Amino acid sequence: MSVDPEKTDSGYHWPVPPAGGWTGDDLDRLPNLPPHTELIDGSLVFVSPQTRFHMRALRFFEQQLESLVPVGLEVLREFTIDIDRRNRPEPDVIVAEEDSEDPDQTRLPASIVRLAIEIVSPESVGRDRETKPIKYARAKIPHFWRVENREGRAVVYVYELDPATQAYVATGIFHDRLKVSVPFPLDLDLTAISPKRRRAE
Repeated sequence: MSVDPEKTDSGYHWPVPPAGGWTGDDLDRLPNLPPHTELIDGSLVFVSPQTRFHMRALRFFEQQLESLVPVGLEVLREFTIDIDRRNRPEPDVIVAEEDSEDPDQTRLPASIVRLAIEIVSPESVGRDRETKPIKYARAKIPHFWRVENREGRAVVYVYELDPATQAYVATGIFHDRLKVSVPFPLDLDLTAISPKRRRAE
């Protein structure tokens, strides 16, 4: 079944999901899906065009984490996670255990993900602040960061999984500098996400 609408005499007809919604496997089988399609509660979620801030932050965290990640861990951007049959979200950046050399792998098991980072866009506020953190916590992903744009500058909200409650607890809000010891030691200059002109002001 194609995701593209089918043209009929009465207009366009969009494909109807199966009973119970789409599954994680459908993301690999459905043709013509837009890039970076996610599955949330059995529904396909399409990504809107991204802002400059989003792309700068994405590049920053991918490059910085890649330069500091310990042996045995790897950094992936925009790669889906298998949480359960009806949920296969795509964090902006992931730090995960190296577990496979399969070049055709399209997703990671949540059990090997150590950190999920979401960079909030105007259209993803609800998912990134509410829906996804709950799902990541239930999947026992130990660390979650939410990155928000505040007047062109990055603010990072850092969360750690409480093993007793299986929910995230906030461990810090970082504005110009992000310094943490877990999931591995990091000391990042968040002002580098801003354009060079703004940093000079």
